[in-house]
Amino acid sequence: MKNALIKTLCIAAAVIVAAAGCNNAAKRKAAEEKALADSLAAVEAAAAEKAEAEKKEKEAEKAAATLPEEPFFDIVTTLGTIKVKLYSKTPKHRDNFEKLALSGYYDSLLFHRVINGFMIQGGDPTTRDTLVELYGTGGPDYTIPAEFVREYKHKKGALAAARKGDAANPMKESSGSQFYIVQDPEVCSQLDGAYTVFGETVEGLPVIDKIAAVKTDRYDRPINPVRIISIRPDAKLNAAAATPPPQQ
Repeated sequence: MKNALIKTLCIAAAVIVAAAGCNNAAKRKAAEEKALADSLAAVEAAAAEKAEAEKKEKEAEKAAATLPEEPFFDIVTTLGTIKVKLYSKTPKHRDNFEKLALSGYYDSLLFHRVINGFMIQGGDPTTRDTLVELYGTGGPDYTIPAEFVREYKHKKGALAAARKGDAANPMKESSGSQFYIVQDPEVCSQLDGAYTVFGETVEGLPVIDKIAAVKTDRYDRPINPVRIISIRPDAKLNAAAATPPPQQ
């Protein structure tokens, strides 16, 4: 009888081990299936995001083709609108700014670096929804070759491209998206010939001063965020620029 009991217990233990093994196998299989499904979903989401980005880029290129050689854009911020003109003699920077603005790339980004008596800087995509520690590090996966034009100076309201320092960037190539707008031309004059100036403010200088005057932390980040609502072509100014002057 003792032997029969032992045999019964052994069988029961074997059944339990087998059941546990089956249960673990089922869990592993379910986990593998979920991981595969999540991976496929991520691939599909990435493909959809890429397709949407390509669609926006094509639409932006089509819209850019209708603009004058030196187009005007409205930089609409939470503290007012800055109207800028892009220069024709810096075509790489002009075309890149047009593409990004028309595709909505700049929408909702912050002026993440503001120094009163110097300049205001924005255009970093990490400022949309990323940790503040990363502000100033973002942009598309490309840079733009420098386009230094002697006549384009760091005057009040000048629109220029940010970039990495000379040690990491000896060719002085510009950031793919980050830009700054000059508030104090005397302080910024030291940047002439070292940073590409590719546009100028035609209206809204007081808005630049207003943004520059906001309170900032020790990293020059505004305490109360100053956001770029959108950057879009100024229809009225572009129409006027595209209209030939009357003949004498």
